[in-house]
Amino acid sequence: MTIFDPVQTYAQSSPKSVAIVDIETDRQWTYLQLDKTINRLASWIVDEFGGQSETRLTTLSKNCAEMLILQLACSRAGAIFVPFNWRLASAEIEALASDAEPKIVFHDPDMTPPDAKGILVSEMLNLGHDGAKPPKSARRPFDAVSTLLYTSGTSGRPKGVMLSEANSFWGCSNLIYGNDVTKRSVFLCDMPLFHTAGLFAAARTPLQAGGAVHISHGFDPQKTLQRLSDPKRSVSHYFSVPQMAATLWNQPEFDAKKLHNIDAWAIGGAPNPKAQSERFVRAGIRISEGFGMSETGSNFAMPPDDLEVLLRKAGSCGIPLMMIEAKIVDDEGNEVPNGQRGELWLRGPSIASGYWNQPELTAKSFPDGWFITGDTATCDEDGFYKIVDRKKDMYISGGENVYPAEVEAVIAEMAEVGECAVVGVPDERWGEVGRVYIIPVPGQSVTADEVIDHCAARLAKFKVPKTAEVTDTIPRTASGKVQKHLLKARAIEELATP
Repeated sequence: MTIFDPVQTYAQSSPKSVAIVDIETDRQWTYLQLDKTINRLASWIVDEFGGQSETRLTTLSKNCAEMLILQLACSRAGAIFVPFNWRLASAEIEALASDAEPKIVFHDPDMTPPDAKGILVSEMLNLGHDGAKPPKSARRPFDAVSTLLYTSGTSGRPKGVMLSEANSFWGCSNLIYGNDVTKRSVFLCDMPLFHTAGLFAAARTPLQAGGAVHISHGFDPQKTLQRLSDPKRSVSHYFSVPQMAATLWNQPEFDAKKLHNIDAWAIGGAPNPKAQSERFVRAGIRISEGFGMSETGSNFAMPPDDLEVLLRKAGSCGIPLMMIEAKIVDDEGNEVPNGQRGELWLRGPSIASGYWNQPELTAKSFPDGWFITGDTATCDEDGFYKIVDRKKDMYISGGENVYPAEVEAVIAEMAEVGECAVVGVPDERWGEVGRVYIIPVPGQSVTADEVIDHCAARLAKFKVPKTAEVTDTIPRTASGKVQKHLLKARAIEELATP
């Protein structure tokens, strides 16, 4: 059996190196301490449920070191780690529990666990006995399911993505090789650990490389900016969605020079507006747009050490990483020429095996080893890919395809705009037209007419939103993605109201 366990390896080769820092409680673990802590918890799991049990153990908690330790312990014990999104409504969490059927829910004291045995997260590391070790036979095969990640659920039924330690290894390897990650790297993890960007990109990746991860409860603009700028913390790598980057840029105390220590600031979760990429790179910050999904791990990246390329290819998500094969196809599944839009398909060892309890959807989404992403993309003559938008978010106005992300990128050029989102709404004449929601930068103002005039000067007429609304809220998932289905419902209701 293949055994992949970087913590175990570094506990021998670099026992005194810091592996995890829990920022909120000021606790830290060296690799040797982490190895012993994982062994203790894994032994308790084996004692309770047996080895190779596939028992699902769940967390309902804000980010903390215990979540990452539990995932690593589940791997050694042959159990399956299932982090729940604590921001969901009670009914939604119950639906996830009904699907995953966890035996135990480790939870924060202010969170109510679903119908399963509840144990406070703060008690987790007291379970078991010092010096205990699980038997090697407790592990399940390298390619067996070890983690279930439930998708953000921007629409429809959430899906439990089945991920193995093999998927983790290759997905993190892609990010390591594409973002200059070494044993000296320090990651700040603000992204939720129930999401692939937090759990794998920001937390498992540095551990696989022998580096360190500093875990916070979550994104806080002022605290995050201070932590990224702190020379004592020496953060070398950061992952965020575009909205988080824009929020940090607009903080009054933002100073680009204090962020020049960052080797790579990876952007993902949604297309990063070209203007925002250019803004950061010209300020000397190595912001590198990439692409990844719960189902696929890390797949694309821009070269963070080449500022000229970062500028010249701004708006691109980069080139396929080492262990990823990509193609862009039309509606019939035929590959399209460079420059032409189509749907992005991916293949490689980081790709998940499918969806928990959903064999029909698995067969439809993972044909012949490929994964159908649902994203519309292009590839230029140099092999750089660009995510145009989610295929389902495209709307048709007067017979022409309109991709909201393309319009949003133009609006992002406006210095007064902090956030924006475009949706298609019904229109008697054109079939569908755009409606844009704008959140101004704090302390600044912008009008609906100014936004539409800006679009009219830069876009084809059919792409220009028909209406605009200045607002203070845009619905987002916990990982920062705009919930377009909620926004569209809101738009239709507003436009129907006299």
